[in-house]
Amino acid sequence: MNLRDLEYLVALQELKHFRKAAEKCFVSQPTLSGQIRKLEDELDVILIERTSRKVLFTPAGEQIADQARTVLLESKAIKEIAKSYASPTAGAIHIGLIPTVAPYLLPLIVPSIKQKFSDLEMFLHENQTHELLKQLDEGELDCLLLAYLPGMEKYGHIELYKEPLELIVPSSHRFKGRERVDLSELRGERVLMLEDGHCLRDQAMDYCFTAGAEEDQSFKATSLETLRHMIAAEAGVTLLPHLAIPRARFTEGVEYIKFVEPEPTRKIVLLYRKGSVRRPCFNDIAQVISKQVTAAIV
Repeated sequence: MNLRDLEYLVALQELKHFRKAAEKCFVSQPTLSGQIRKLEDELDVILIERTSRKVLFTPAGEQIADQARTVLLESKAIKEIAKSYASPTAGAIHIGLIPTVAPYLLPLIVPSIKQKFSDLEMFLHENQTHELLKQLDEGELDCLLLAYLPGMEKYGHIELYKEPLELIVPSSHRFKGRERVDLSELRGERVLMLEDGHCLRDQAMDYCFTAGAEEDQSFKATSLETLRHMIAAEAGVTLLPHLAIPRARFTEGVEYIKFVEPEPTRKIVLLYRKGSVRRPCFNDIAQVISKQVTAAIV
């Protein structure tokens, strides 16, 4: 038994498909299949029911694959401990980001991080919150940059910044020319939202519903840029995070309006597995991010 065999087993459990599991592990399908059979022979137990249509794990296979995932995480932790002592900000780091943060935050921070930590090799992964949390739990990602939500208490986190949310309306809207509005003034407005799965959707809905606004159920956007274009087409109003607002505060057909205090905000954090030995690296990265973003938000 070796760690590579366990990687094959875990990939197969996750994907339930020999070809896809082999591609994920960068080996041929016969190689992966053969190693799984050798593992079964070594353990003297059937791990997988092989059919022509799909891969079915036996109860023993499921339990052993779950334990294999734990072994792989612990093996990775051993390597990370060694790296953390040798050089905290060196080597590869896999960072997950949510779609409402990635395109606006990365241009601000990547150049500074690369300049300050030249030995750090960043791999960036964009996905929705629930998928990123799964990847973090499974050890595929080292940390996440996202909005902190209830239910994340089991993870460690470093607060990076509080990001105000702003109102975006068509240029023909009754709020045209206003510098600030009170959240309560949204009562009766039809608000466009992101599709399900985006944490910003839930946060914006909480603020809007409290104010008495209603969601326009006829359309749900896949991105903030789609929302921006829909507002320019006079389809409604919405809330955007501050970093998504152009620095010139101008886009044809829309108005960006700040809220009076207390402004609706979201807390952006660096999230990691509690006990991660890469905490010194996370601290250094967080410091750079906070400095760059604070300058941009002020």
